[in-house]
Amino acid sequence: MTALLPAPVAAAGHRNDAKIDAFVKANGFAGTIVRARKGRLVYARNFGLANIAAKTPATTDTVYGIASISKFLTTVTVLKLVEAGKLSLDAPIATLLPGYRADTGTKVTLAHLLSNTSGIPNAFTNAVKADPDLVTRDMGTAESIRRFASGDLIFEPGSKFDYALTNWFIVLAIVEAVTGRPFQNAMRAITLDPLGLDHTTATIGIENEPGSARSYRTIDPAVEWPSLRTPVMVASGGYYSTAPDMLRLAHAVFDLGFLAPASLEALRTVRVAEQDYSLGGRVRTMTIAGKPVQAAWETGRLNGYRSLLAHRYDTRESIVLLNNTGISQKAIDLFADDLFGAAPRG
Repeated sequence: MTALLPAPVAAAGHRNDAKIDAFVKANGFAGTIVRARKGRLVYARNFGLANIAAKTPATTDTVYGIASISKFLTTVTVLKLVEAGKLSLDAPIATLLPGYRADTGTKVTLAHLLSNTSGIPNAFTNAVKADPDLVTRDMGTAESIRRFASGDLIFEPGSKFDYALTNWFIVLAIVEAVTGRPFQNAMRAITLDPLGLDHTTATIGIENEPGSARSYRTIDPAVEWPSLRTPVMVASGGYYSTAPDMLRLAHAVFDLGFLAPASLEALRTVRVAEQDYSLGGRVRTMTIAGKPVQAAWETGRLNGYRSLLAHRYDTRESIVLLNNTGISQKAIDLFADDLFGAAPRG
């Protein structure tokens, strides 16, 4: 069993307190901010309320929606299946997903899906506009793929970036096909349990449970912003987690060898330069003390939830911010730059 980060406790008196206080005040931040170095907590503070009606304060262990950081979790799981010889990043999806249409399925690879460069159309978003109840209706994986992710390609695979939800419908289906398990069970067995991510889940309704942060559209007045989802959406953005679990994830994946070197290299290789996008997330290059520094840069935005997991490759420093009040994602990103000591973005 790989040694992982212990559950952190609050740290105070940090040299960045004034900077953090200014950020919180300027942006109305409510949530948690934690930092770790080489898997050891160096800072943790919490702000505001996780549940306004119940007057429940945010804590370091509060559960938040992590939105698109779910893609990173999904990608780690896929890479473990690649290491086990059950998948190949370069394999056409027609060979991985029985029954998928052969003409387009022979052009699109698993790597295209994971990098959002597949050309697979997104028929789900427009369908939801016409029928909002679709986001709460579980029609099953196969039917979801047939209806929403099987149209003609909208561009040649690999030629463009399209942050399409339906890429991840197909990834989910492939994981289910190769493991013979429901996606959430496969994720639990392959990634979450081995890493000790006990508080990371895609259970529908978890946001309404004690210990979870509600999603808010506005704070004054308090207006909740429910994050409705159907099971086929979970690989893309359906997971919920805590700051300690996010720190464990980064430390295990990037520092402790949970993934094989080839898998780690795949995660660190940018495939879409203008988006800094790799597989399942971004790789940022910052300028710190006049030198280029790379960091994994996983972000998530869903209704009132905002999340960031950033991890410097050189110093093994991690920053996690989890928020439930719908503040600017750009403000969170720039604030993390500042905490790392990065020069302003050009």
